Amino acid sequence: MDQPRAATDGAAEPPRAAAPIEALTQALEDLARLPASPAPAALGAPRSLDIPERGRPLAEAAAELVREILPRAARSDHPRFFAFIPSPAGAASRLGEALTAAVNPQAGAWRQAEGPAAVEAAMIRWMADAAGFPDTAGGLFMGGGSAANLTAVAAAREAKLQPEKRADGVAYLSAETHSSVLRALAVAGFLPGQIRRVALDAAFRMDASDLARLVAADLAAGRRPFLVVATAGATNTGAVDPLDEIAAVCERNDLWLHVDGAFGASALLSPAHRPLLTGIERADSLAWDAHKWLFQTYGCGALIVRDRARLEQAFGLGADYLRDGDLPGSAPNFWDLGLETSRPARALKLWLTLQTMGTVAIGAAVAHGFRLAAWAEDELTRTPGWRVVTAASMAIVTFRFEPSRLSPEQTDSLNLEAARRLERDGFALVGATRVQGRVALRICALHPDATEGDMRETIRRLDAEARAALRELPL
Repeated sequence: MDQPRAATDGAAEPPRAAAPIEALTQALEDLARLPASPAPAALGAPRSLDIPERGRPLAEAAAELVREILPRAARSDHPRFFAFIPSPAGAASRLGEALTAAVNPQAGAWRQAEGPAAVEAAMIRWMADAAGFPDTAGGLFMGGGSAANLTAVAAAREAKLQPEKRADGVAYLSAETHSSVLRALAVAGFLPGQIRRVALDAAFRMDASDLARLVAADLAAGRRPFLVVATAGATNTGAVDPLDEIAAVCERNDLWLHVDGAFGASALLSPAHRPLLTGIERADSLAWDAHKWLFQTYGCGALIVRDRARLEQAFGLGADYLRDGDLPGSAPNFWDLGLETSRPARALKLWLTLQTMGTVAIGAAVAHGFRLAAWAEDELTRTPGWRVVTAASMAIVTFRFEPSRLSPEQTDSLNLEAARRLERDGFALVGATRVQGRVALRICALHPDATEGDMRETIRRLDAEARAALRELPL
């Protein structure tokens, strides 16, 4: 391990920012010329994954990491990577993460990292303002939406259920609720019988009238409804639940409303699309991943709560050995607001991005994702044989190739084969899912560098691959 250098009398020379920025910019430009998905079989096998008894040169191991290991990963920041929820991280975020890692601040307490803590508090306030939350709001950054959902479930449990009543607690979700919420409820100690599935409407949104019916039935049976998890941008279809209507049900019945806006909350920053999330300002908590539609590297999720004291109530345990972290006059330490004691300074890269882009450009980049999905949908409607399954919503569109003479099972297989062939072609990568029990292909388009031509050409190539696969079927 390198030894720290002795201090010198002279002032340290400030780091030169231009060189790393140029390198990062060039790497991002090169990415667009690479296939949207790597071909791992074409890569050489790693030299060895075993840990040696005696170390080897850092340069040698680093070269292997760059050459043979890192390429074996999905290029989720490629302009034509449309599977999952992409993460088109920008140069400023990458540089911010590198600089933060170089200093390696411990962001658990203000006294340990006053600068990073002030930035994190400012970023949480900025996100809370975007959501329309009151001055009492607060929160913290964490690894992502799964951690945010778990933290919200724990806060709701502490706020709404007395310990002796937890066995009577009931939470309400829909079929479009992210699977991490089910995991969060299980970790928080709730059993399957304490979870209700609210019906969906024709647009795959939670049906507020069915929610009201289920809550009334549970109250009549002596149970204690305490939590509703609504979705602002469902991973599968991009659906946004009717937040105003759901909030009204929650307010009438003293339920905690958590909104999972992991990727969809970023629409708050586009003036044209902010009305899609009307009612989000009435939520008790909001999960929001900056590493999705705010162009950050992974590990940059946030939880914002209407009343910061609720997080302190759930997580502020305190310990003698943590008192050195207290700083009189500062806001509560972040380790009293969530699960982590030792934690990285995740907000700095977002701050650097916002400083260099500004809110107008961020909002425009979010709005661009809506246009990308709309262009893909338009091309699908112009292409014979294809059906739009769910219309473009929050940068997501699902669709299916439906030749008339095939059975449903053959059609499902054909669509999966078309997606595999497009992946092998390397031009673009689309996802596959199931909507109402049938296979559907799915595009989630968030990259600010993707173009209308990219979207239309993706559909044209997918059509060609589907028709080629159809000709090979034994009919």
